[in-house]
Amino acid sequence: MIQLSNVTKSYHIGKETFDVLHSIDVAIEQGEYLSIMGPSGSGKSTLMNIIGCLDRPTSGMYKLDGEDISSYKDKELAAVRNRSIGFVFQQFQLLPRLNAKKNVELPMIYAGIGKKERQERAERALEKVGLKDRMLHMPNELSGGQKQRVAIARAIVNEPKLVLADEPTGALDTKTSISIMEQFSELNSEGTTIVLVTHEPEIANYTNRMILVRDGEIVSPEGQRRVGE
Repeated sequence: MIQLSNVTKSYHIGKETFDVLHSIDVAIEQGEYLSIMGPSGSGKSTLMNIIGCLDRPTSGMYKLDGEDISSYKDKELAAVRNRSIGFVFQQFQLLPRLNAKKNVELPMIYAGIGKKERQERAERALEKVGLKDRMLHMPNELSGGQKQRVAIARAIVNEPKLVLADEPTGALDTKTSISIMEQFSELNSEGTTIVLVTHEPEIANYTNRMILVRDGEIVSPEGQRRVGE
């Protein structure tokens, strides 16, 4: 489903060049549940941004479903994101003036889906994550775990092939984190490909494969299984 070959990423600040990723090679199959681990500043979030079409590599090739999107323009990348990728972030990224249901509807507005279908699909997505009775609640009326479930509902409402989660439990307590990771496991069991960025081994242990990134390079064997093994 995803293939990164010899991907590098550099940033220019003034006359200096900072290399964030160095010659990254990664292959992710349809239906995988993969975690990307690494300390702060390791490049793991930059790698996720490239996988999620939020950024493009400085050099190298990125194929998504066999299509080379390395040189896509911003508008083309936006179309790929809306069509194929759902995002879950650490700080939820909910709009505070919209209730849960309207927050979940947002990706469908960008996709040009009509109002009635948007509402029906948003309700189904919220019911799927256990928030049937919280659809009309505003974000400030929801707990951290409930906010993250709204974010997951929003990520899956367009039925993306891929869900990317960047430190999705970073703002949650242990009990709530377990509940959220069980939700991701359930989604993966239904066939959704999930790529998760985390610095917590306990969270990475929920996934079926782990890649360790340090100083912009993959330093663990790509086939490594669970962290404790």
